[in-house]
Amino acid sequence: MRAPDRLKKPIGPRTPGLIPHAAVPSLPARARPLPLTPAQAYEELFYDVQMSGLFSDSKTFVDAIAHRSSDEILEDYRRLRLVPGFRLDQFVAENFTIPAPSEYVYRSRPGEDVRKHIERLWNVLTRHSPVQPAHSSLLALPRPYVAPGGRFNEIYYWDSYFVMLGLKECGKVELMRDICENYAHMLKEYGLIPNGNRTYYLSRSQPPLFATMIELLATIDGPAVFTRYRDALRREYAFWMDGAVALAPGEAYRRVVRLPDGTLLNRHWDDRPAPRDEAYREDVETAHRSSRPAEEVYRHLRAGAESGWDFSSRWCADPMDLSTIETTDLAPVDLNCMLYQLECTLARAYEAYPICARRHRQAARLRREAIKTHLWSPTLKAFTDLNWRTGARTERLSAATVAPLFYSIATRKQAAVTAETVRTHLLAPPGMLTTTIRSGQQWDAPNGWAPLQWMAVEGLSRYNHLGLASTIARRWMGQNLAVFRRSGKLVEKYDITHEDAAAGGGEYPLQDGFGWTNGVLRALLAKYQCAECEHVVVV
Repeated sequence: MRAPDRLKKPIGPRTPGLIPHAAVPSLPARARPLPLTPAQAYEELFYDVQMSGLFSDSKTFVDAIAHRSSDEILEDYRRLRLVPGFRLDQFVAENFTIPAPSEYVYRSRPGEDVRKHIERLWNVLTRHSPVQPAHSSLLALPRPYVAPGGRFNEIYYWDSYFVMLGLKECGKVELMRDICENYAHMLKEYGLIPNGNRTYYLSRSQPPLFATMIELLATIDGPAVFTRYRDALRREYAFWMDGAVALAPGEAYRRVVRLPDGTLLNRHWDDRPAPRDEAYREDVETAHRSSRPAEEVYRHLRAGAESGWDFSSRWCADPMDLSTIETTDLAPVDLNCMLYQLECTLARAYEAYPICARRHRQAARLRREAIKTHLWSPTLKAFTDLNWRTGARTERLSAATVAPLFYSIATRKQAAVTAETVRTHLLAPPGMLTTTIRSGQQWDAPNGWAPLQWMAVEGLSRYNHLGLASTIARRWMGQNLAVFRRSGKLVEKYDITHEDAAAGGGEYPLQDGFGWTNGVLRALLAKYQCAECEHVVVV
């Protein structure tokens, strides 16, 4: 029998389980409705543009800036499209300013050191949108922020932690503070940290690294940071734990699931069962290939986008078929590790309130035990995801297995076994693979990603597996530097099955820029530089 998935907020008595009652605050009510997404604002015009293939990248139109109100444009469209000779491309060109092509070339200067290149890029990638642009999907933010680069011309949630690693090494501390202030602002304004500062991202978040960012900032600004961001951290936790208190065993609500034994874990979710605005045609085509109701597929696709791993065989019943995606059925290991960190950070933030601090520590302790019990696979010899509907682990190996090491959750034995599994199955000549499956999706083999390399290096180091950590770091740096020397670019992801190779797969071409690659590389260069000189050994 399929486990129930509540879409209405659960009511009734609290079920005994993982999270203590007082550790789960209520979501604050919004004073006004959320702004419309492009799909909501432009209705059939939006559908016609996105399904026509007018733009090769579906993100182009949702980032366009209209010349007047959506009501006026839509009224004209409904009238003019019936006129003989009407051309959709002309109508769009007359009514919207289309963003410039994303093929920006962030090239190095001949002979430039990669560190100087990264320092120059922070200025290139920094944006500031303190005022809401008229007729735009962009959301205003009070402070400057760093965009990833290429087609990604807005802030992205989980990218920002890895960007901050590089900003710290470059001494750009004020920009680190700005990023944290922007996220605190969005939590207060919208009740969540969205995927990015666009209207069409407001129904979902991304991997919750805000607490990890605050921990990083505290290494510079001291423990007062925890008090300063206590309310923002509370709002973040309320968003992710909404519905947890009254959830019955075997049920789920939004981002929380309760296992039959009462254990509470989290999953990814999106409140809108519709194609993503920024990938509308792609989602419609994926749903058409599925035998399930389209709304169900859309929900899983959107939840996959919230995971940051959009997309991966990790989320699919059939690893080679995206239309079998089942993201909301899974309790991911990395997501639950990040929420463990949030609970620990909240305990620090509430030190002046011993009862609250104790309850958050208890929540973190119970979650840690749940991760070690429910998300550890003796068969796979690694941490993996849990299908909460069936009660079975997915038994699929991915780089997410290092998250319990990064957050110091794993036992020493689990860490040692995980290290050997990574060495045997994920280690490649230029770094660590994302998965062992070649599905054609970008979060699968043969690709490697900067944030996963960093989590592996740091996680392995914390359990004293220094040799493997160093091997992954030096191989990854070597690949980054080889591509940089050849092309003058630092790119979004890398093919790590071949040296000096870029990467492909997914819904859009390889992007350069690139925020989290820059941040992780700069941090690794500092961590592994020779004691005698400034040059990195990358053998």
